[in-house]
Amino acid sequence: MLPHQAPAPQSPRRCGVGIDTSRYGHYAAFLRDDLQPAADELQFPESAAGYARFRQRLEGIRQRYGPIPFVVRLDAAGQYADNLLHFLHGLGTAGPEGAPAPFALALSCGDPQRNKNYRAALFGGKKSDPVEARAAARFALTEHPAPANPLSLELRTLRQVAGRLQGVVRQRTRLINQFHQVLALTFPERALLTKDLAAGWVLELVQRYPTAPRLAAATATDLDKVPYLPQAQIAPLLEQARTSIASLAGAAAEELVRDHVRQLRDVGARQKRLEDLLVAASHALPQANHLATLPGVGDVTAAVLTAFILDIDRFQAPGQLVAYFGILPIEVASGIDREGQARAPRRFVMSRRGNDLVRRYLWMAALSASRCNPAVRALYARVVAKHPHQKAIAVGQAMRKLLHLAFALWKTGRPFNPDHYPWQAPAHGEARDREPSAQGRAAGHTPDTEPARPVVTAACADSVAEAAALGDSAYIDFAHLKKQLSLARVLDQLGLTPRLRGSGPQRRCTCPLHRGDARGRTFSVNLDDNVFHCFDKHCGQKGDVIDLWAAVHGLSLRAAALDLLRTFGLEPAPRNGTEKRHG
Repeated sequence: MLPHQAPAPQSPRRCGVGIDTSRYGHYAAFLRDDLQPAADELQFPESAAGYARFRQRLEGIRQRYGPIPFVVRLDAAGQYADNLLHFLHGLGTAGPEGAPAPFALALSCGDPQRNKNYRAALFGGKKSDPVEARAAARFALTEHPAPANPLSLELRTLRQVAGRLQGVVRQRTRLINQFHQVLALTFPERALLTKDLAAGWVLELVQRYPTAPRLAAATATDLDKVPYLPQAQIAPLLEQARTSIASLAGAAAEELVRDHVRQLRDVGARQKRLEDLLVAASHALPQANHLATLPGVGDVTAAVLTAFILDIDRFQAPGQLVAYFGILPIEVASGIDREGQARAPRRFVMSRRGNDLVRRYLWMAALSASRCNPAVRALYARVVAKHPHQKAIAVGQAMRKLLHLAFALWKTGRPFNPDHYPWQAPAHGEARDREPSAQGRAAGHTPDTEPARPVVTAACADSVAEAAALGDSAYIDFAHLKKQLSLARVLDQLGLTPRLRGSGPQRRCTCPLHRGDARGRTFSVNLDDNVFHCFDKHCGQKGDVIDLWAAVHGLSLRAAALDLLRTFGLEPAPRNGTEKRHG
C-alpha cells in the first residue's frame, strides 16, 4: 500500500502585514490567509535604507506566491507612523501617466486602544513588538478593516501647526497659574483688582513694580506712565500696596516675578506667531469651508475647527459633531439606590470630553457671537430669559449653536447668510413665509434653544433682548404641536442623541427617567413613529414627545406642552386652518 501523501499547500489569496511602529524603527510580521507565516518577520529602522528592506521583503513574498494583494495594518504610536503611512500609500498608488501601482495594497491604521484590546484577547498579557505586529496582521486578515486614506500635505501641515499651538496654549495656561501663585505671595491684592493677570498693562506694571513694597513707594504720576493702565485702577492699587499682607519681598522675589513676566510675554508672542501660521496654512487648503464667514468665528477659530474636524463627512449629523467636541451636558450624581435612582441631588455640567484647544477658542467665539451673530444672539436671548441667573448656560448653548452652523456651512459649501432666517422673530411667524432670494438660500440651521438640562460653563455678563413669552392660558392644539416637533429633535435637546445605539429607526439607550448611572439600554425610541418606551419593570414609562418632556421635567402634560412651545418656538395651534411645514 502506497504511503498517503499530504496535499500540496495552496497559494494564499492574501497576505496580512502587521507593523508595530515606534520612534526609531518598526517591526513587521507577515501572515498568509491561513494565519501561518508568509515570510520571516522584519525589524527595520526609520530611514530610507530601512524602508528599502521592507519593500524588498514584499517583493520576495510576491515572487514566492505570485501577485497576491497585501492587507497592511499599522499599530500607530503617536506621530511615529506618519512617514510610514506616506511611504505605504505610495506603494499602493498608481504612478504618473497611468503607470500601475507597485503593489496591490490595502492600508488601515488602527486605534491604539482597539489594537491593544485585540492583542490582549489573542495573546493575553504578552506584550512585545513581535506580538503587537502579529496581532495587527491577524486583525488585517480576519476583521477586514476599512482602508485608511492618508491626509493631504495641506491638511497634515495644518494639523501639525494646530498641535504645536495646542502645546503652547497649554504652556501659557500653566504659566498663568504659576503667576497667580507668585503674586499671591508678593502682592495678593493685585488679583482682587483685575481678573486678567496676563493683560499687557498688568504685565508691564508687574515688570516695573514686582512686589507690594516697590509699588507702595511709587506715586500716581509714576503709575500714569504705564501704558493702557486704567485711571480708575491707580488709586486702589496704591492703597492696596501700602496695606498689603504680602509675605514675600526682596531682590530675589522681584527677580522671580520678573522672570514669570518674561516667560508670559514670550509664550504670548509664540502663540500669536503660531496663530498666524495656522491661518496661513488654512488658507492654503484647496477647498474653502466658509467657517470664517460665521459672525463671531474669526480666522483663527475657523482654522482650529478645520484642523481637528479635517473631513466633515466623518459626521452624519450636527449632533455627532457636538458630541465629538463634548459641547453637551452630563449628569453629576453620587450614589444609586436599589431602584436605580440617584441618592444625591442631580445636577448637570459641561462634559469634559473633546479637544481643549477647540473648546477654548469656541468659548471665546461664543461670547463674540452672542453679540454679533443674529442666529446665536437670538438663541442666547431665549436661554437667558429662561435662566436669568445662569448665563453660563446660554454661553454653552451658543457654542453648540456655532457647531451646528459650522456643520451646515461646511456640508453645503455656502457662506453664512444672516438673512437666511428671521432669527429674532418668533418661530413659524409671518416672516418665515417669505420666499427665498433669487440667488438661493445660503446655508443655515433652523434655530433651536437650550437643552432641557443646563450646561455649566463660565459666567458671562452680556445680555440681549428677551424673547417673547407665551401666555399660560394660551390655547394649545396637542396634535398640531406633535406634528411640528420630532422625537429626534427632543432627544437632541435632552443630550440623549450620543447615547443612542442602533442604525435604524429603532434605537436604545439608558433610560433618562429612572437611571442616573448611564447603565443599561431599557429605553427604546422609534424615530419614525416618534414614540418611546422604557421596558424596565420599575419604570415602564412610554408615550410621545409631550409625555417624554413631562416625565423628564416633572410637569403636567399641559405645562410640558407650554414649555415645548416656548423652548422650540412652535405654534400653539394652526393659524386660519392651515398648518406649517416646519417642526
